[in-house]
Amino acid sequence: MNHWIIAPIVLPAMSAAILVLLGSKLGLQRALNLAVTLGLVAINLNLAMGAADGSVGVYALGDWPAPFGIVLVLDRLSAIMLLLTSIIALASLLYALRGSDASGKYFHALFQFLLMGLNGAFLTGDFFNLFVFFEVLLIASYGLLLHGSGGPRLKAGFHYVAINLTGSALFLIGVTLLYAMTGTLNMADMALKVAAAPAGDAALIRAGALIMLVVFAIKAALLPLYFWLPDAYSVAKAPVAAMFAIMTKVGAYAVIRIYTLIFGAAAGVAADVAMPWLLPVALATMVLATVGALASGSVRVLASYLTVTSVGTIFVGIGLFTPTALSAALYYLAHSTVTISLLFLLADLIGRNRGDVRDRLTRTFPVAQPALLGWLFLLGAAAVAGVPPLSGFLGKVMLLQGAQNHAHAVWVWAVVLGSALFMLIAMARAGSMLFWHVDTDPDTARVDSGMHASRADLVPLALLIGCIVALTIWAGPAARYTAAAANDLMQPAGYIRAVLGDSPALQSFGRSAPAVVERGGQGS
Repeated sequence: MNHWIIAPIVLPAMSAAILVLLGSKLGLQRALNLAVTLGLVAINLNLAMGAADGSVGVYALGDWPAPFGIVLVLDRLSAIMLLLTSIIALASLLYALRGSDASGKYFHALFQFLLMGLNGAFLTGDFFNLFVFFEVLLIASYGLLLHGSGGPRLKAGFHYVAINLTGSALFLIGVTLLYAMTGTLNMADMALKVAAAPAGDAALIRAGALIMLVVFAIKAALLPLYFWLPDAYSVAKAPVAAMFAIMTKVGAYAVIRIYTLIFGAAAGVAADVAMPWLLPVALATMVLATVGALASGSVRVLASYLTVTSVGTIFVGIGLFTPTALSAALYYLAHSTVTISLLFLLADLIGRNRGDVRDRLTRTFPVAQPALLGWLFLLGAAAVAGVPPLSGFLGKVMLLQGAQNHAHAVWVWAVVLGSALFMLIAMARAGSMLFWHVDTDPDTARVDSGMHASRADLVPLALLIGCIVALTIWAGPAARYTAAAANDLMQPAGYIRAVLGDSPALQSFGRSAPAVVERGGQGS
């Protein structure tokens, strides 16, 4: 199993290089990209099954032991993220193969480089390579965002690059501070060094931790750092925007990993350093993003704001910082990523059905396929708003259960339930404009002005809908997997032991930390 851990990085890296060499041979590019992406789904499913028993796989590159060498680490959390990434990638690629990939020469190579960066970020066990993989996926995303050219994409791309370069600069500053204080970049080793740090180092360690929190908030698009996202995601090609739905979750993953492993309850002078910030910021993000969704002028902009709302919901679970809430956050992360990807693809199908008006929420002639697209939109609206019995509803119920004993439970319940209501209103408003409030004047209505969706167009949507249905039907096993992952995260000694072995410093790690319990009554 351990040798398979490096495959999600090596396979996209090698295939991306080959795709660059294939140049303009689009048919060969499509075949290779599809074969590699299907292979990644199979590999990542195998890795997720292998991690299900709680074992932590470690792959030491060059057989150099940690903390001196580079290690890749696979646990339940990284397995969830890998499998989710490959499923979204497959659906996005299948949709792109319908023709949007032909707008640029290097779409397929950039697509695989993006997968390499994402998979590497989820697997790496040290800060340096987390930065490297962040840069790989960001550079690939710059090219994919501009894929197809156009003024709006160029403007949004400039803002996207500027904000992410700022984040990268802050990343280096934060990592430099932490390295100066601990002398290591290996995450497991840093966890031990931070826990044993003297009180005199507290200020700089906490400063480095909070700078990193800002970096990950930029990546995740948390308030007040999310304003770049709606413009960027709404102008990207549909399969690119669908793929970008997983990119905001990289920031969420990094916060979960680092602020449970390194800066959790056992971190001594930096214990729970991020916790006072996460919950209020998450709730504020949900509120303002929901307002943005209500004011959206197109389905793509609406999906972009719903992306931010979903991130806020995930961070509510992280900010509550109990095993139940963290498990709910992981379950909802999977649901929301699939659902947002579905909405971006559906927005493109609706836009193609409406001719020049595209997906703008304005009165015009009826769509060419009202029954098909109407039912698909209804399903997407129900999923994103959390209507029972779909997985979004189950995830939010789990989240509310995790908050019931918290000091700020009233605020969590009010914002989560209120956001769900207004999300439903936003989707109902959009559906009304698209399918009901239409121009029926026979002199002006142009029923067939749009392009009909073919069966091949519906295959990627069916894949994503199938994932939503699977998360609903098999909610029990999925929730048990996320609950086990959350328990592992709250007790990081197992992760550290797998990477470093039975280090003497591990014997005292977490000894003074409180037990992992549902920490109700604590402020955020």
